[in-house]
Amino acid sequence: MDLSYPQTGWHFLVAFELFPQLPYDLRFQEVSGLTVSVETEPYKEGGENRFTYQLPLRTSYSELVLKRGKFLGSGILSWCTDAIENFEFKPTNILISLLTDDHLPLYNWYVINAVPKRLEVSGFSAEKSEIVIETLALSYQYFKYYDPANAALGLAGDLTGAISGGISL
Repeated sequence: MDLSYPQTGWHFLVAFELFPQLPYDLRFQEVSGLTVSVETEPYKEGGENRFTYQLPLRTSYSELVLKRGKFLGSGILSWCTDAIENFEFKPTNILISLLTDDHLPLYNWYVINAVPKRLEVSGFSAEKSEIVIETLALSYQYFKYYDPANAALGLAGDLTGAISGGISL
């Protein structure tokens, strides 16, 4: 794997912290919505008329959208239908990992307190031979991004600083 090029997004894993899960519950064809933005508030400084400052207020996260082929039997689908049909919401965490060719995590997003927001099944057509697609839209509080390469570089920098800071000449 050549890390000097941008990574492809076709090899990934989605793992819910739910029980029970079936083998199909790890298989998704598409993940989108790992988006965070900072809400700002304009602030006008007295005497400065050329611009306004944009002061950060809070972060907001978009909905997480997961798509996959429709399978028989699914712990995730049971979790969604309990929330939608019975109004029994049980927040869960989700780990989304972009994987290397050797199936090792390259980047990780840890989604906190996700709950079902929308469940959609694609249309059916007798004229097309297409897989039925199930779309799950989830709302969540926030996500944590973890880059193992940067973490290793940060750790190496911390160790170097600790070693050089501990030696006095």
